[in-house]
Amino acid sequence: MQHMRLLFLVILGVTLFNCKDESASKNDSPLTAEEIVDEAIEVSGGNAFSNSVIHFDFRDISYSAIRNKGLFRLERHFKNDSKDSIRDVLSNEGFKRYVNGNQIILPDSLAALYAASVNSVHYFSVLPYGLNDEAVNKTLVGEEVIKDKLYYKIKVTFDENGGGEDYEDVFIYWINKNNFEMDYFAYSYNEPDGKGLRFREAYDLKYLKGLRFANYRNYKPNLSDTSLLNLDRAFKNDELDLVSIIELKNISVTLF
Repeated sequence: MQHMRLLFLVILGVTLFNCKDESASKNDSPLTAEEIVDEAIEVSGGNAFSNSVIHFDFRDISYSAIRNKGLFRLERHFKNDSKDSIRDVLSNEGFKRYVNGNQIILPDSLAALYAASVNSVHYFSVLPYGLNDEAVNKTLVGEEVIKDKLYYKIKVTFDENGGGEDYEDVFIYWINKNNFEMDYFAYSYNEPDGKGLRFREAYDLKYLKGLRFANYRNYKPNLSDTSLLNLDRAFKNDELDLVSIIELKNISVTLF
């Protein structure tokens, strides 16, 4: 009986060790791009964005966004040179423009241009929220140290179907490996004479009702051979020029 008891204890010990070892291996496994982005979205407000009303001003234009369980309405309000009141609305139903309260009919090409403009400002205002949309493809392309902090480096591309007018744009996001904050991002976009590049550095972070908002310093490379993937190194080597400041003002948030 004594021998049987000892044998049982040995088997139990080996089993527990193997379970612990397997658990540790699982916990130590590298995160995927999807998991990294999930964490970044979560620490920035997560699903609360999906049920919110957000107002802000950007470059003397007022913006508002209503998101409610998959339904959305993104707006901007401003006055044109003729002092007409312009209200642009992008929703699940498409794009509409109102002038002095009356809807006007636009050519498809112009409507697409205005819709992309409205969507772009709202898209950038709530990053990294939105990076789990169906048309988004994410790839972990490496890690990089910037200002003594280690970052995951995530490449994002878009499907043509559902990716919007600018589906060919490519983005890189640098997500802090320690706290999953998105401190930098960069993107390439089409210009008449080729690809344009921008690199943005977040600053003046603020949380309103648990939702993260950031302002950005917006840079472009000063060397013609700089690639999108190497913009982080160009930033560290002072090879970027400041183009503009991206600043959201008078932000307000309502959750429901």
